[in-house]
Amino acid sequence: MKNNKESLFFIGTMSGTSLDGLDVCAVSFTKNSYTILYAETVSYSPTIKKSLAHAHTLSGLELQQLHVDYGIFCGNCIAEFIQKYQLHIDFIASHGHTVFHTPHTGLTFQIGSGAHIAAITGITTINDFRTLDVAFGGQGAPLVPIGDELLFSEYDYCLNIGGFANVSCTIENTRIAWDICATNIVLNTFAETMNQEFDYNGELGKQGTIHTQLLADLESIAFYNQKPPKSLGREWVEQEIYPLLHTYNLSIHDIMRTFYEHIGIQIGKVLQGKNTKTLCTGGGVYNSFMIERIQQYSESSLIIPSSELINFKEALIFAYLGFLRIQEKHNCLASVTGARKNVCGGVIWKA
Repeated sequence: MKNNKESLFFIGTMSGTSLDGLDVCAVSFTKNSYTILYAETVSYSPTIKKSLAHAHTLSGLELQQLHVDYGIFCGNCIAEFIQKYQLHIDFIASHGHTVFHTPHTGLTFQIGSGAHIAAITGITTINDFRTLDVAFGGQGAPLVPIGDELLFSEYDYCLNIGGFANVSCTIENTRIAWDICATNIVLNTFAETMNQEFDYNGELGKQGTIHTQLLADLESIAFYNQKPPKSLGREWVEQEIYPLLHTYNLSIHDIMRTFYEHIGIQIGKVLQGKNTKTLCTGGGVYNSFMIERIQQYSESSLIIPSSELINFKEALIFAYLGFLRIQEKHNCLASVTGARKNVCGGVIWKA
């Protein structure tokens, strides 16, 4: 459904594995330029956070109900956002919240009913951006790199640190991207055992000591030797990371300190080239200790932008994926995901 208006106004939403809340970003697009109008994060209540964290354990019927309930929640949040800022919005692009992501089995599932978002807001909504790519043999992730390429081409690397760290870059005129390693999904889990939602500036991790054998075990995980395209999900963390972290009966501080070093090594070895620039976004950028460990192992200059871009770049780019979908242009790159072809993904719910 092409739209020929000179400028289009979108709302993009994103909910990451860190469970910080729902990012809502209003953007105007004109070809490959953008302007962020307003953006904010709607924090999850303890009840919603718990529901999302345990969604993968639900029965089929319970999961479908949560899919609807979360869509209603998103729709209400977006409607309140529009009312608060008195916006005129043409389209909504909603990523949803990932519950299952096992592309090797052909499955990726993000909850948050697009039909209910469209019905509540009265605005045509695009969601389910990953499934078509997976159906064509792709990883369905990461999806942000096409936005990196077209909106942030002045950077050599675009690094995002959320629940996982992912990167995109252009090599030999081809955009590639991949998930590097787990980050906040692991650190937050251990911080919560010490009654903190997250490890502010790495204060918990700093108190520990690196356990060299655990670090060696982490570094030897097979995923790190695989070539892109490759992506990570909660299932991988549960199968590969947590068993290792509990192997040596260490203190929480030592586990976290060791994992910080692991993050620094894995991300640092990707960001190479002395005259290169890396755009750093995502909640992990606020963790000064994590950034310090990454810079220790990286040759590239780590550029930390405005807080608006740090917090809302993914929501911005999902709005852009919706913009491309409406233009019927490719919004998912086979060079990134390994799919058999570039695709124009996203299900459209006309309000």
